[in-house]
Amino acid sequence: MKKICLSLVLLLVALSVWADGKEPKSYRLYGVAFYNLENLFDTVHDYGKNDYEYLPSGTMKWGKMKYEAKLKNISKVLSELCVDKHPAGPAVIGLSEVENHHVLDDLLKQPALKNRGYKYVNYPGVDRRGVECAFLYNPRSFKLESSMIVPYYYKYDDPSMPDPGLGFYVDGQGCVKAHEELRGDTTYITRGFLVMNGLLAGERTVFIVNHWPSRGAGSFARERAGYQVRCLKDALMKQYPDAKIIIMGDMNDDPADKSMTKSLGCLRRMKDVKKTTDLFNPWYDMLYKVGQGTLLYDGRWNLFDQIVFTGNLLGSDRSTLKFYRNEIFMRDYLFQQEGRYKGAPLRTHAGGVWLNGYSDHLPVYIYLIKEVK
Repeated sequence: MKKICLSLVLLLVALSVWADGKEPKSYRLYGVAFYNLENLFDTVHDYGKNDYEYLPSGTMKWGKMKYEAKLKNISKVLSELCVDKHPAGPAVIGLSEVENHHVLDDLLKQPALKNRGYKYVNYPGVDRRGVECAFLYNPRSFKLESSMIVPYYYKYDDPSMPDPGLGFYVDGQGCVKAHEELRGDTTYITRGFLVMNGLLAGERTVFIVNHWPSRGAGSFARERAGYQVRCLKDALMKQYPDAKIIIMGDMNDDPADKSMTKSLGCLRRMKDVKKTTDLFNPWYDMLYKVGQGTLLYDGRWNLFDQIVFTGNLLGSDRSTLKFYRNEIFMRDYLFQQEGRYKGAPLRTHAGGVWLNGYSDHLPVYIYLIKEVK
């Protein structure tokens, strides 16, 4: 109980800055994180899903011991995100490769997380393997008001519809609503876009959690996802003109790829962001100048895991929420320490061998900052 009380006290501790001999201003940080969990499956078959390799009888021999080890490992990582600057951890965490709500229940019961107070949003989806996106949030920081899952449409060519292939529509009251059924070509049927609307630090904030089609699907499939999310962002900003919109996820593309720059419309330089509806991507220089990424393939770093946001989160006026900094979470235990893949993220399995690792991706997070009146 003393530890919990201490965390709550520290949660309210502000950053104080003296400027020109004036009274100090105090600020509060809010962490926003994303993590691809790499196949967080339980040990029970989900009807209609191709999850057979992650069963006790499957190729991964996925039994109780491995499942519980995976939960422990993932909870350790999540519990350490952002705590160097905020002892209560992130206000919100987007997740991908989550099988169902049962694994989320088990994850939040882990000792490392059970006292954090996180709640979650998760919808059963259409992914053939059964992996979906999820959203964890601390209700002390983020007040959830509504959520929905917007389906991904690979191809949709019905010109008679007012919103061809967007996965959502705007009702008579100007509210964005998700379609509840799949339409069009389902060749690359996959995860939808998980949308949460609420108040962060008392300000209207909308989060969109993504896991775009794999590299095997071809660039067009991800460009299509980027276009859908861009249209979704624009529609949400018409419904909520003052909203901050934060788009996060495993995009399966790097910051300079067409899906991010052209389809989603992200800008890599702050000075190019002219409108509040523009999207800024803070990860471009992280990959191409610093050389850091979130997954390693053929000896080359990629940065598929990104958090981008609307232009109203930029600026020096911190009387409202503003972007502060972005980071990739790196700890020695997250990397292989020897062998052929030394320096790569330590996976759960590699070549069919259980490594008792974490994920093939590294977590990312941003900090938002706001003046405390």
